[in-house]
Amino acid sequence: MNKNMLYRSIPKVDVLLENERIQETIEQYGRNAVMECIHIETDRLRSFIAKCEDEEEAGKRIKQLVPCIVKTAEKMHTPNMKKVINGTGTILHTNLGRAPIGRTHMEKAAELVCGYSNLEYNLEQGKRGERYSHFEELLCKITGAEAAMAVNNNASSVLLILSSLAKGGEVIVSRGELIEIGGKFRIPDVMEQSGASLVEVGTTNKTHYSDYEEHITEETKALLKVHTSNYRIVGFTESVTIDELVPLAREREIPVIEDLGSGVLIDLSKYGLSYEPTVQESVAKGADVVCFSGDKLFGGPQAGIIIGRKKYIDKMKKNQLTRALRIDKFTAAALELVLQEYLSEEKAIQNIPVLRMITEPLDETAKRARSLARTIRGAGIAAKVDVVSCESQIGGGSLPLERIPSMAVAIRPEKIRVPELEERMHRLPVPIIPRTVHDAVTLDVRTIESNDFKLIAVELQELMDVES
Repeated sequence: MNKNMLYRSIPKVDVLLENERIQETIEQYGRNAVMECIHIETDRLRSFIAKCEDEEEAGKRIKQLVPCIVKTAEKMHTPNMKKVINGTGTILHTNLGRAPIGRTHMEKAAELVCGYSNLEYNLEQGKRGERYSHFEELLCKITGAEAAMAVNNNASSVLLILSSLAKGGEVIVSRGELIEIGGKFRIPDVMEQSGASLVEVGTTNKTHYSDYEEHITEETKALLKVHTSNYRIVGFTESVTIDELVPLAREREIPVIEDLGSGVLIDLSKYGLSYEPTVQESVAKGADVVCFSGDKLFGGPQAGIIIGRKKYIDKMKKNQLTRALRIDKFTAAALELVLQEYLSEEKAIQNIPVLRMITEPLDETAKRARSLARTIRGAGIAAKVDVVSCESQIGGGSLPLERIPSMAVAIRPEKIRVPELEERMHRLPVPIIPRTVHDAVTLDVRTIESNDFKLIAVELQELMDVES
């Protein structure tokens, strides 16, 4: 095997640049990018030849140099973040982006962010405005709060609130509410960053009114309630409600802050789910400041939404941290569009994807599962396709014990193993993320849009054709 001859048979750069496919690729991606891909692939080819002992195989690889360069250029210019189809049945899937934004909302937001907008311009007064103004009035109308604003996520909300209202002082929190959210971010750590000192009261499972009362001192700047939306303590438990804390705080002239986490604006118990305290209830009970996530049960973009008494919100708006934590124009636009849906509960349920998935009746879910199964069978794939019962979950640290009866399509391939099928589904042009249950790949239709059914069938057909 003459490796020197093989090295010499690698086309030179000037020859490659004259190739028709390479020229087309240059027109699409630019000369510099394609030159980089040429160097990458020729280096890979030389490394392959150095290790290869089969002259025929090496010759084949040399002939594939141009297609490899084109493929590398395409991959370089293909976004790594892409749409995926969520077949897991987890509605607020943290790893898959939590709450999906409705297509209509996205299209309207695109119109606003693709050009210029009055993000911080008051059209009526002809001068600088405030980016919160586009949704603040809506938030106040829906929740009953005096004022509102938003930052980039709910951990930022807690950081800004404590920095504005309690920096240099103490904040009293029940030991049973010192939660950890995703990525090992913990309430005590966020509090430390804010410059406030944590005062733990009570025990993990029981905290009494007297625990708060006895620990209030001249250094106390606030009482903090944290709704344990991502876990539950059951059994021998006791906690102090907002109703009980407010009179105590009023007497001592300190604010009550409540971190509600998931941010429910509709009583979901009427749709068969467990009771979850709403933002409106917290405000009505006297909480001075309430914060919650935008991309959980609220069903909007990632944001930390803060509402409450005007004198406290105004302090936060003036805090230097606010600029560092502020939302962008897309988030501001999306928040306003989602909030407009909440002016009618019926419209919110219909038009906010998260709420629509949560409240979809089982018979409708079953109907859509049968439709997906028929579509997949119609593609003629080498697999047994059945409709099966399953359970969806809320996810995203919301309603952790809640399970929603649902329906799924179970796929049992005939020519490849289930783990291999699942792995290859992850690598599809539009990846499909299923669950594996009872030696079958299952797609819970509660988290799949009906207009993706045909795409799923086409992708599975192509995948199976390759495998057969």
